[in-house]
Amino acid sequence: MFKRFSGAVAAKEMLLDRCLPIRRTEILSSTKAAGRVTSEAVISPVSLPGFDRAAMDGYGVRSADTKGARLSAPVFLKEFLALRAGNQVPKDYDAVVMLEDARLRESMLEITAEAHAYRNVSRIGEDIRQEETVFSEGHILRPPDVALLAALGIGDVRVYARPKAAIIPTGSELVAIGERPLDNGEAYEINGLMAKLYMEKWGADAALRGIVPGDEGQIREALQESLDADIIIIIGGTSIGEKDYAPRVLMEIGELIVHGVRLQPGKPTAFGMASDKPVVCLPGYPVAALADLYLFVRPALQKIARKSDALTVVRVPLARKIPSRPGYLSLVRVALKDGKAEPIMISGAGILSSVARSDGFVIVPEAREGIEEGETVDVNLFE
Repeated sequence: MFKRFSGAVAAKEMLLDRCLPIRRTEILSSTKAAGRVTSEAVISPVSLPGFDRAAMDGYGVRSADTKGARLSAPVFLKEFLALRAGNQVPKDYDAVVMLEDARLRESMLEITAEAHAYRNVSRIGEDIRQEETVFSEGHILRPPDVALLAALGIGDVRVYARPKAAIIPTGSELVAIGERPLDNGEAYEINGLMAKLYMEKWGADAALRGIVPGDEGQIREALQESLDADIIIIIGGTSIGEKDYAPRVLMEIGELIVHGVRLQPGKPTAFGMASDKPVVCLPGYPVAALADLYLFVRPALQKIARKSDALTVVRVPLARKIPSRPGYLSLVRVALKDGKAEPIMISGAGILSSVARSDGFVIVPEAREGIEEGETVDVNLFE
């Protein structure tokens, strides 16, 4: 039996408990692997650097020949080698004297500072040694990591595959973007576009289906055809009205776990499982859909993708009071102005422009009855 009107935090935990990390892997060119997660340890085939190299511009010398050199008692050398940073230091030399500590005197080099053995020399393997583990399994590759792989000559890396996401927009009043001018009572289908853009940004290969009319049979067919995805999003038809078919179809095909969440905006949210795949049903109002994307879909997708769910957060005082409904988790749009969080809109699940004017959102916990002016809050920044 599904749970009606679950608490938002409890609902999120129930969803995440059912999301399994992806197991599919693929071999990818290292140069295209930024943002991907390693599926096995990466072992270095070589040492880096592969030779003793100069750490800066200067002169290669034998350290023993510089013993006692100082400004008041310089040492003059006949044997030395001009080197640039990154040049190989020949085996005959074991130190590099900085340019500011040396001066050419015709065929002689005047040294005014003693150079100890391997001073200003990067030794073989100082960065990475051959057979050393460079990255463990589960590491998210960043741009400098990719650069390191290239420096080591590692051309390919095995990573976890991107999760597949299927997005099913529903509603007989919807018109595809750019298809034709709207008639009265119609609206362009924007929620699917928003969900696709976010899910691709969060690391998924997202497939957006064409609009499915508000018909139970066609929604069932669309869901069944999407069961090869790792996560499925149905948008619209999630309330408890006679023509709100999405939860009903999910109950028939798989398991409906939650229908209705104490969330503002986003109350008519549902989710469940079909063929062991999480299915999240989003409300048709765009701000409510966006709230669900951040609160439920993003952490679910990140768990499947084996990534962390940390958002960028700034802590600032609240410019004015935020009222909220006790027992409901509230996501309040705010703008950052003069070092404070200015609430833009508390209600209005269909006012998408309020998001465009916002920098992020503040979460008011279920147990609180609003947040007072001046209190320090965490602003979760929109990406």
